[in-house]
Amino acid sequence: MDITELYRIAAEERDRRKPKRIRCCTAAGCQSSGAEAVLKALKDEIAAAGLTEDVEVSSVGCLRFCGRGPLVATDPDGKLYEQVAAEDAPSFAAGIQTGAVKAQPCDPNQPFFAGQQPIVLENSGQIDPERIEEYIAAGGYESLYRALYELTPAEVVEEITQSGLRGRGGGGYPTGLKWATVAKMPGDQKYVICNADEGDPGAFMDRSVLESDPHRVLEGMAIAGYAIGASHGFIYVRAEYPLAIQHLNKAIQQAKKYGLLGSQIFESGFDFKIDIRIGAGAFVCGEETALIHSIEGGRGNPRPRPPYPAEAGLWECPTLINNVETYANITPILRKGADWYSSIGTEKSKGTKVFALTGKVQNTGLVEVPMGTTLHQIVEEMGGGVPDGRVKAVQTGGPSGGCIPAEFFDTPVEYESLQRLGTMMGSGGMIVMDESTSMVEIAQFYMDFCRGESCGKCVPCRAGTVQLHEMLTKIVKGQATASDLDKMEALCQMVKEMSLCGLGQSAPNPVLSTLRYFKGEYEALLRQDAAAIP
Repeated sequence: MDITELYRIAAEERDRRKPKRIRCCTAAGCQSSGAEAVLKALKDEIAAAGLTEDVEVSSVGCLRFCGRGPLVATDPDGKLYEQVAAEDAPSFAAGIQTGAVKAQPCDPNQPFFAGQQPIVLENSGQIDPERIEEYIAAGGYESLYRALYELTPAEVVEEITQSGLRGRGGGGYPTGLKWATVAKMPGDQKYVICNADEGDPGAFMDRSVLESDPHRVLEGMAIAGYAIGASHGFIYVRAEYPLAIQHLNKAIQQAKKYGLLGSQIFESGFDFKIDIRIGAGAFVCGEETALIHSIEGGRGNPRPRPPYPAEAGLWECPTLINNVETYANITPILRKGADWYSSIGTEKSKGTKVFALTGKVQNTGLVEVPMGTTLHQIVEEMGGGVPDGRVKAVQTGGPSGGCIPAEFFDTPVEYESLQRLGTMMGSGGMIVMDESTSMVEIAQFYMDFCRGESCGKCVPCRAGTVQLHEMLTKIVKGQATASDLDKMEALCQMVKEMSLCGLGQSAPNPVLSTLRYFKGEYEALLRQDAAAIP
């Protein structure tokens, strides 16, 4: 495979396309509402109408408006239809030629879409994720070629550094700095790992990217491997994502067939292979050292740092770990340049961020917005607010984050601003709550989650989360006193400061944030007498 061959495949794919196209979202979210039946019915009706020469019915990835699925789009008119049923297929067959499809329309220019800037999701819902030719026709693997033939590894690292990209897994560590650190480490064997162990309740950003555009992640990992001097990569993905695993496996085989993974990529001296490792669903394996232990075949327990994985990671070799969304940003940065990317977002938080907008909100789904977009714009304008009533709070960062009251919705979404509010960006979950939500019960729910997901290796997390959950349960039952609140807050600080890994260190965040902003709800549940219940 050389660049001429890549361009030939892209040209043949464009020539293959038919004048009209029906795109049916078959990502996991739409599958759960009957998308596969819709896809089959559409193919059957188009065939029965004798339109297969002019109309193509394609299975595509996430079209983002998940709460209105199954979603179907038509080209070239660019129309979108929501809550499509198999019974609507005859209408598409009859109306595709005239543009008079009678299915329920969905306005692609409404605020939910208008406020978005797809970079990570630019191919999602546009290409068939199981056809590498469609990815190549969309410019796929050209950035990898540019890296191999136009840039040195150091220049690739510098491009990522200048872009201002920060890790999208939650911590926001500068990606270029992490790459530079691993690149400088001595040793012939280094590894690249993609952390796809997305376990936050309500989060499905990474799953959608893997289901919708798997080659984008593979290309980003290969570029990273070239930049740091690695020849082997691993994608660690949880078993609960069978469609993502299926698409990844197929994408890897296709890329190897075309010489885009494996030995002498693009006839260069660069070799890079990618293997998949499937996790059993332990939330703690999202922590990088626990993830490494799991890949090595051990129990997914974290270890103290330093040394960091950049120094001694997988099998004690220098290892680069980024998450799905981080790698998905690499290709467009090399294609359009660091200056383009750094012009998006804010001074310290560059680019866009994908959020899974869920909860008690009118419009649920995936939103990709420039950093610095306010919570009000995301929740009230794009999300449409609460169907009946008012928004009370939004929870960001999953079990590691916190709850932000509506009074702070003018806050721009960026790493530092969220930290000042007592929460974090996290991987991108954003759960909306209305006035009927008990914030004490929310804290109890997340502490129950952390209690169950603790690996048990360190006492502060193993015992502290259990005690915090017992205290919260005591409050919910109306059996606690004011002194219990003080004890709970002190225990939160101990668990936060003394736990071994990020799970325990961040587990108290939902409790601390709800105590900070909704303390009145806690106090309303306290016993009025001074005597504590044993």
